[in-house]
Amino acid sequence: MFRSQEFIKDIIAGLSWQDTETLVAGLLKTMGYKTRMTAKSGGDLGSDIIASPDELFLEQPLIKVEVKKRTKDKISAPDIRNFIGGMRGHHKGIYVTTTGFSKEAIYEAERANFAITLIDSDWLVELLISNYDNLEPEIKALVPLKKIYWPV
Repeated sequence: MFRSQEFIKDIIAGLSWQDTETLVAGLLKTMGYKTRMTAKSGGDLGSDIIASPDELFLEQPLIKVEVKKRTKDKISAPDIRNFIGGMRGHHKGIYVTTTGFSKEAIYEAERANFAITLIDSDWLVELLISNYDNLEPEIKALVPLKKIYWPV
């Protein structure tokens, strides 16, 4: 892995949980989805963001997104089972973490009755880099980057 990617992971690790969710929502918007943050007052029922191809959230797939900002512990199988248990009315799921996933968590996601994409910090950085030029300015401000060219 390139050192620059490790530095980007450090920047993301320094974000608040709210800014991390905003970053993921902004990234999904750039990738063509409409997003809505879930209400936090009474608990988010296992999701932080709802994503859809349309602004009215009527078209499928309706995607439930959970963002877990952690510093050391990997996402476990019970975490994934809880996420799966709250999938009523959603067709696909995305679970994003700033750490990683245990083998058991990956197994739980693979055997779910619907598609669940697991995004760890490495993949999150890859997605951020590949979509960075098209991000909205307020999302870029969360992880300010400058493109440089290095001779080979």
